[in-house]
Amino acid sequence: MEIGNAPYLASLRMDQASSWQEFVAACSYSGIPSENMIWGDVDKNIGYQAVGISPIRRNWSGLVPVPGDGRYEWDGYLPIKALPHLLNPAKGYFASANNYMVPADYPHINALHYTWGDEMRGLRADELMSTGRRHTIVDMMNYQHDELAIPARSIVPLLRPITFNDSMMKSAVARLLDWDHVLDKESIAATIYVSFERQLSRSMQQLMVPDPDSDVLFRLNKKRIIDWLVAPDGRFGDDPIKGRDALLVSSLKQGLIDLTERLGTNMDRWQYGQEKFKHVLIRHPLSAVVSSEVRARLDVGPAPRGGYDSTLNSTGTSNNQRSGATFRVIMDSANWDNSIATSSPGQSGNPDSPHYKDLFQLWVKHQYFPMFFTREKVESVTENRTWLTPRATSR
Repeated sequence: MEIGNAPYLASLRMDQASSWQEFVAACSYSGIPSENMIWGDVDKNIGYQAVGISPIRRNWSGLVPVPGDGRYEWDGYLPIKALPHLLNPAKGYFASANNYMVPADYPHINALHYTWGDEMRGLRADELMSTGRRHTIVDMMNYQHDELAIPARSIVPLLRPITFNDSMMKSAVARLLDWDHVLDKESIAATIYVSFERQLSRSMQQLMVPDPDSDVLFRLNKKRIIDWLVAPDGRFGDDPIKGRDALLVSSLKQGLIDLTERLGTNMDRWQYGQEKFKHVLIRHPLSAVVSSEVRARLDVGPAPRGGYDSTLNSTGTSNNQRSGATFRVIMDSANWDNSIATSSPGQSGNPDSPHYKDLFQLWVKHQYFPMFFTREKVESVTENRTWLTPRATSR
């Protein structure tokens, strides 16, 4: 860690910025972690500034190991102000969802990393924001919890021309083709799709990635998977389309086998959001070493969830949600007291406090609480005050 780069310490400067220029200057102190810092003000200016330490590599990209003989050394750090940034885009908005946002002509490409998220969440944000209509606070609430799966819109139609002889597979495909591509917690088609997509991703990785390299690759980019499926090449066999369809069938078949083992044979009970499939259970670090009675006080949940890693409401890749936003804010710069937020599970770390998990149910139900700004509004909902008074010292 470099001197002066305590994580998030630069936020203290950002909080005092009263203009875009002051905000960018404050961002120049934010070395850790790498993030897109966003700006909006009462004069309707919007923008973002990428932050983080980025080493300057003069003659290599940093993608692979290099000899430590002095030929490949860092030449200092790129000034944070030189990282990608944007002010008042012509389209009237920008969307940041861990997707690749670097301009094609960016001059310092070797100073950046190559581990961006796939584009699916960013694409959905663009869809929602580019309608030309006026967006309200309620719209933003819905956008933050949007659970439409962009990949499903490209993958599911590939099943339509395929002939299925198995009755369970026929039923599953019929549900998928009649589905709105939303990973709602009550949806059965969502369960079928996610299990299918998981197996399809594994099958595609086995096909496309050589064996020696497959263990070091976490998972394939979904955009790549879709491109390969839409325009199959010789790696699918002598008849690429036939090979592609065979892979889709085998992936769906294995996905249904997995669901049958996990949820039983009655497809009507395959709701997506349930403890046996997509849910959230927040386990306390001490949960595994305490009694069941204490564990019940420490753990929070379970509760059914929707979405997955490629929806705007990102709930991760695992059945039990281990990633994704708990704290969200929607700021109204025209009336700061009209701002709202979510958090989970609560504001207290004490299991005996009423505020240990009182925000959890709001969060899982996609509901918000007011985040007041003015003193009058804050005091109107103040529950208690804690006074910290220094002890008098004698000379």
